[in-house]
Amino acid sequence: MIPADLSQRAEDLRREIRFHNYRYHVLDDPVVSDAEYDALVRELRALEMDQPELVTPDSPTQRVGAEPLGRFEKVTHPVPMLSLGNAFDEVELRAWRDRILRLLPEGAPEPAYVAEPKIDGLAVSLRYEAGQFVQGATRGNGLVGEDITVNLRTVKSIPLRIPAAGDAAPPAFIEVRGEVYMRLAAFEALNQRQAEASDKLFANPRNAAAGSVRQLDSSITAGRPLSFFAYFMRGAEEAGIASQWAALQYLKGLGFPVNNDARRFTDFEAVVAYCDEWMARRDTLSYEADGMVVKVDDFATQDELGTISHDPRWAIALKFPAREATTRLLDVGINVGRTGVLTPYAILEPVNIGGVTVSRATLHNEEDIHRKDIRIGDMVVIKRAGDVIPQVVKPIEDLRTGQEREFHMPGTCPDCGEPVSKSPEEVATYCVNASCPARLVQSIAHFAGRGSMDIEGMGKRQAQLFVDWGLLHDVADLYALKTEDLLEREGYGEKRVSNLLAAIEESKQRPLARLVSGLGIRHVGVTVARLLVQRYPAIDVLTAATVEELQTIEGLGPRIAASVTEFFASESNRRVIDKLRIAGVRMSEEPPAGEARPAPLAGLTFVITGTLPTLSRQDATAFIQAHGGKVTGSVSQKTAYLVVGADPGGTKYTKAQALGIPILDEARLRALIGAPVQEAPNDKGQLLLRL
Repeated sequence: MIPADLSQRAEDLRREIRFHNYRYHVLDDPVVSDAEYDALVRELRALEMDQPELVTPDSPTQRVGAEPLGRFEKVTHPVPMLSLGNAFDEVELRAWRDRILRLLPEGAPEPAYVAEPKIDGLAVSLRYEAGQFVQGATRGNGLVGEDITVNLRTVKSIPLRIPAAGDAAPPAFIEVRGEVYMRLAAFEALNQRQAEASDKLFANPRNAAAGSVRQLDSSITAGRPLSFFAYFMRGAEEAGIASQWAALQYLKGLGFPVNNDARRFTDFEAVVAYCDEWMARRDTLSYEADGMVVKVDDFATQDELGTISHDPRWAIALKFPAREATTRLLDVGINVGRTGVLTPYAILEPVNIGGVTVSRATLHNEEDIHRKDIRIGDMVVIKRAGDVIPQVVKPIEDLRTGQEREFHMPGTCPDCGEPVSKSPEEVATYCVNASCPARLVQSIAHFAGRGSMDIEGMGKRQAQLFVDWGLLHDVADLYALKTEDLLEREGYGEKRVSNLLAAIEESKQRPLARLVSGLGIRHVGVTVARLLVQRYPAIDVLTAATVEELQTIEGLGPRIAASVTEFFASESNRRVIDKLRIAGVRMSEEPPAGEARPAPLAGLTFVITGTLPTLSRQDATAFIQAHGGKVTGSVSQKTAYLVVGADPGGTKYTKAQALGIPILDEARLRALIGAPVQEAPNDKGQLLLRL
């Protein structure tokens, strides 16, 4: 039996997390910090790990994805998901309205209308029973779609239980239809990650959203930045709803994200004016929209108008004009990113597209350029999509003169002159020089970041200033900074300089895995860095490892192995490591030569809760693992110690006390590998280290 207090706590946590998800993902108005939200999720996850019977299908912890599917099951839509007829200008929009009026009974008043942006995403259907999300499906052909329930569960703006906020009774049944889409900023960030990982780039946000939702492995979907807008509901009659506008307000009240730019009009001229207004400012949207949808508001009038073929008579999509233009490709430039990826871009003869002058456009990579057969000097078609960087769609081959030139990536980096690298298995070309000027600012910010050397007070802005002042030429120069270099510069007083230099000095003792992660090796983050250090606990041993040796590490494939060896083969990178060694940065997890490697925590399992005075959660975990211990997320009979800091999770602490598990603060954790601490036995004969 699960204790009643634990069951109630789990339900309280789920309710609170649902509320904060609603505030963040639907209202865009959070009322708690990210840290506070994360603490709630961690507590719930720990509870569910310890008591699996507490897990419910609508728990916020179940958004991480499930086991990969072999295929998608088919779903028949009880009511077809109809397409919309199109209008391409104001004349056709007015003609649609005139047809409506002719079809209505003579003397009937003109109906009201609802207008909203037409989201360019993937249409889906969501079924809820007794307030719980039970099935999600694609539109498919309108009659039959695919069951993508496990994938839609990972989309954070789709509620797993309704109402998302408050304790009102949920409807017995409701089907909600809407659009899964990807915001433009999220799309750009996703493509940047794809490029740095040498993965295929997405052509546009719609393709990215559709491809993400239709993954057989839902964990991939969970890692994609997807959003959702609801625009239709089935089950309105049971809820006493008689119009599209009322349905949108009802859906919003249940916790579904509804487009805030939807409007209701009783005057058709106001509808036309609103559509014209959106055509003029479509680029202000944070997502792709390819038109405006206009619907008759009243459901009874919709039923009276009916459908024709696959289109409802009571709705129309006014399509925005295409945003393309033709201009000449003058040259191809190269950008170098933080990880050294060389990305080509088009230098164009300036052209006006939708009121914006465009002189640069993305070309993705060399492979894409050759696939499209784009040549320097070509007349090319340019497409501009909202705030996304304009892209070259295709060349106009019929306008070629014979003077056009094929593009090839340079053999050396255009910024530092070092040789570039390209694996046959990858589409991207790289500069492997970590000190490349084009990479420098971002590399320093990454090196000093929380997942790496964790130098407090050293962010991207500071890195840019120090580079501009000529103080930093590579990451190792951080350890050569002196008080006189910074004191009295704008914004740098004595206290700030002292704190920064102290943080830099403290970072010298970070675990080796943090250093390896901070070096900025392609495909090597915190997790891979730990795998490398577990096998090669000294930097000199790691630098000598071969591709074949690295591939024997579980979880490392040929791409990562090649990236690691290329990095350490670079003379400029080895110089940086030598400078770090001379500066006193920790280069090994090994004890001095001739001594046995100590493992005072071997065989012990730890759980960490709360905020420790000097160690982050990652640092504390690394500290324990470096001395032979193991860290888990929940307290059980196998737990040797609970490490407690400020604001601990109540469940872990309470359970540890109930089980008689020793409780440590940070000082006593450190003492486990050093001097003994005054200990007192508890009433179960175990050693309890008092806080």
